[in-house]
Amino acid sequence: MTAVPLSTANAPASPIRGLLRQLGRDSTYVLVGLPLSIVGFVLAVVGISLTAGLLVTTLGLPVLAVTLYAVRGLADLERLRLAQLLGRPRVRPIYRRPDPHAGFWRRVFTPIRDAQSWLDLLHAILHLVTGVTAFTLLVSWWASALAGTLYVTWDWAIPRGPEDQDLSQLLGMGDGAGARIALNTAIGVFALLTLPLVARGCARLQAGLANSLLTGVAQMRQRIITLEEQKRAAASAEASALRRLERDIHDGPQQRLVRLAMDLGRARHQLAADPEAARQTLDEAVAQTRETLDELRALSRGIAPPILVDRGLPSALAALAARSLVPTELTVDDDLGTADGRLDAGLESTAYFVVAEALTNVSKHSRAGICQVEVTRKVGRLEITVTDDGIGGAHLAKGHGLSGIADRARAAGGTLEVASPTGGPTRVHAELPR
Repeated sequence: MTAVPLSTANAPASPIRGLLRQLGRDSTYVLVGLPLSIVGFVLAVVGISLTAGLLVTTLGLPVLAVTLYAVRGLADLERLRLAQLLGRPRVRPIYRRPDPHAGFWRRVFTPIRDAQSWLDLLHAILHLVTGVTAFTLLVSWWASALAGTLYVTWDWAIPRGPEDQDLSQLLGMGDGAGARIALNTAIGVFALLTLPLVARGCARLQAGLANSLLTGVAQMRQRIITLEEQKRAAASAEASALRRLERDIHDGPQQRLVRLAMDLGRARHQLAADPEAARQTLDEAVAQTRETLDELRALSRGIAPPILVDRGLPSALAALAARSLVPTELTVDDDLGTADGRLDAGLESTAYFVVAEALTNVSKHSRAGICQVEVTRKVGRLEITVTDDGIGGAHLAKGHGLSGIADRARAAGGTLEVASPTGGPTRVHAELPR
């Protein structure tokens, strides 16, 4: 006799449990939605009626403001239910807020001038339509499923007169308990099998209205705000990189080229009078040329490192770790360097510069003895973690090296977190979407 693994034996039960949980969530969402829709409809209609009746006085607008605040509370509750139904984080709009020192009437007009408040009011009115429709359909389907599948247990209790006709007789299935039980049980089984689909459809009917009026505009606004922040971050990162490049060129290659020109001019004048001194000056000029080329190569690595393009992110990060002034341990997923596993060129460049700027910050400020860099591919994102055992105190204030990393991460749609208590250690963690 072969033993069946426990995981295999229980495998069929898992989808059934998931289906039952989903049925419970959908049914609860629809059943609770009806009383909430009634409350919202009553609040909206009473509030609008009182506002219309009192509009000739000074009380109409305060009543409207109170109504909008009341339906906002119900809208927030619906957003919470919607998030639980769809299994995603709750999206809450950014409402207008009155100034802390605003007067009474300015506070009254604040919700009235808020477009989302009027969408909340519209949802409170229309929610009753979808709530009643979904509730009626779902309760009818539940009743058909339960009553039909259990019909055999209560058929005997139904009183029947001599002229009564059952549905089975009208369909030509015969007159008798067997025909009645067979037909009603078949209807019940059909309702039971299709109940998850009907419950999901009813829940989606209510959720669709809530999603379009309560979260759709908010999501669009948040997306616009996010894109604007990414645009500003990209511009800031680009400007910082250009300023640093200009400073490096001015302090390095430009000064060396000026000295080279002066050395060559001196050698030209020395060539006739003192050839030996001219030869020595030319040797110094050659040395200056080599140093200038080395600095230009270093600067070119900061602009577009060839090794990143040719060999991929792991090799480019290995070169960074090797050049770091602080001993660096590097851990990178090997498939990031393969032809099939390579990331988008823009994402590779962002990841490279995040690590490069983090290592530069470690070398300049941390006084660390060792640094660790870990780059891993996760589902839908690339995670970069740089830690050191330095003195800590790092932060994201403008003017510091880490602000450039934060700008690059935001420009790519990612996030950056810095944990650096006084005394260390320092941990810089970036997540980039892919």
